[in-house]
Amino acid sequence: MSYKFSEHKIEQSVLHIPEGVRDIYNGECKQKLSIEQKMHQVLHSYGFTDIQTPMFEFFDVFSKERGTIASREMYKFFDRGNNTLVLRPDMTPAIARCVGKYFKEEELPLHLCYKGSTFINTTSYQGKLKETTQLGAELINDGSVDADAEMIALTIECLRNAGLEEFQVEIGHAQFLNGIIEEADFDEMETEQLKELIQKKNVFGVEELAEGKKLPENLKELFFKITDMYGNIENISNAKTLTSNELAIKAIERLEELYAILDSYGVSDYITFDLGLLSKYNYYTGIIFKAYTYGTGEPIVKGGRYDNLMKQFGKEAPAIGLAIVVDQLMTAVDKLNEKDAVKEESYLVLYENECRKKAIDYAKNCRLEGKEIQLTHKDPNFTLEDYKAHAKRMGIAHILYMKNESSMEQM
Repeated sequence: MSYKFSEHKIEQSVLHIPEGVRDIYNGECKQKLSIEQKMHQVLHSYGFTDIQTPMFEFFDVFSKERGTIASREMYKFFDRGNNTLVLRPDMTPAIARCVGKYFKEEELPLHLCYKGSTFINTTSYQGKLKETTQLGAELINDGSVDADAEMIALTIECLRNAGLEEFQVEIGHAQFLNGIIEEADFDEMETEQLKELIQKKNVFGVEELAEGKKLPENLKELFFKITDMYGNIENISNAKTLTSNELAIKAIERLEELYAILDSYGVSDYITFDLGLLSKYNYYTGIIFKAYTYGTGEPIVKGGRYDNLMKQFGKEAPAIGLAIVVDQLMTAVDKLNEKDAVKEESYLVLYENECRKKAIDYAKNCRLEGKEIQLTHKDPNFTLEDYKAHAKRMGIAHILYMKNESSMEQM
């Protein structure tokens, strides 16, 4: 009796998974793969070619100097040589390393895309996934506003191909905030405090911080309004009257030029501008963008321009990238009945011994037509009702039963 109890405890422990990861199976897994494939096809249609990087790398690839996440949020371990390794928390530095190694002499635009898992130990966010799937693209050796526009248009087309229609891409510019911080002469501590307040949309905190500085009235007004500086391009353009900083003004002019190109792409309805938009990644030097939709509080896409990161890997090159967070996207697309759509052509074909050849030939022909066929010899220990219940659990749309050579029954 005690042996059985111990055996049961062991069985339960090996079935459990760590916090922050999850199993995906049946219809949900099929849905995820279908969505990934649709978006991957869009990336290929824009001329992006695939690249794969290791799931773990040396710590230096993602160290503080790169501007990626904090070291405490990385999964670190050691190899036999006592080198510190990390599960990749961010795809962009890994791609930058590859480009510095394999494409250092290439001067014309590189279009690279990828799919892979990233790992972040988000200990402060209970219930948040620590392993996420990302599908992304990096456009390297192109510092133009046209490249910015193409990446945002690509983002929108990927999301639409995934089945989304109601979403918004928020666009900001890293140099706008850097410019007005420079004009206000904030020190490093004040800058970090300000960014945290803006990220939390804490209007009163921003006002209090600005009041503590001896700022010109127009600049003070700009800080007071920064959490509300979002919407259409006209709202953003008005901010130019409140600052004399060259960086900030050039950032707004870049956004104006970007909007004109996006209008040519016919995607302006999906665009919102936000001068207070920030990212936790410090390597962004130009435009920053995030996409949001209903059903998820986190961005489903994150991206931006990082013109200084590549030189840390031995190559001077401008670059811009995007990362679609597939797990967040799944939460939203789940409402669009995608699961039902991908299961429509799935069949379970049951057959008795005397129908084996007929069943095999039938399954071959159906598979050539693009149908999904599970071919199963009927076990006499299970009833037809057992098979029907199994098909329902597995997300199989139809059951066909070949009882003899002359009949095939749909159940």
